[in-house]
Amino acid sequence: MAAEGLGWPAKAMDNLENELKDLKGFIAELKADRGATKERERRESWMKYVSLTVVIIAVLGSIAAEWAGKYGSRVQINQAKASDAWNLYQARSVKGHLLEVTTNVLAKMGSANDAVQKTLADYAKQVAKYDAGKQDSQGIARAYEEDRDAAEALGKKLGPSLPLFSVSIALASMCLLTKKKSLWLVAILMACIATVMMVSARMAETPAKAPQAEQAALAQKAPPPQ
Repeated sequence: MAAEGLGWPAKAMDNLENELKDLKGFIAELKADRGATKERERRESWMKYVSLTVVIIAVLGSIAAEWAGKYGSRVQINQAKASDAWNLYQARSVKGHLLEVTTNVLAKMGSANDAVQKTLADYAKQVAKYDAGKQDSQGIARAYEEDRDAAEALGKKLGPSLPLFSVSIALASMCLLTKKKSLWLVAILMACIATVMMVSARMAETPAKAPQAEQAALAQKAPPPQ
């Protein structure tokens, strides 16, 4: 019994030492894990810039899509207005031709009646008016066609940037999953190319010509100042 009583403190000390060793090992593992975590975070710190890149590219892509839609709308509107102007040109041409035929018929009759002569003079004025209107309609129609072609050219110039933005967003998103920096760099390169296309299309935009043609036509019709 005495021997057992004397051996108990030694066993207790051995257990305490084992527990201390285990505790030290656990602390060392925690430090190693923390160090590994910090090292991994340091190596992957660039990933937050990938997320920011995705947001920026998405914003640029939405702006490009808005501009492309605007150019497409301009093409349709200018085409419709050009068709209206050509229709007006045809109507004035038909009316002027009918008046010319009528004038020629009355002139061949050789009537000296004052009423006929007055009618011929009025018809001649109306024919000249229709001829001037034809020129105005033709100028306006061609101006709208030029604006249509210009908007269509801008749309074609901007068009390739839209798929480039989409692909760059996809590559950057894949980079977030795979953590391959090369995908991120390729996405940035494609987004830069698309941005250059978008800016160049915007810089090539010129003022519309049709409103100026319409104002010029209205100015000719306006009465002279008294």
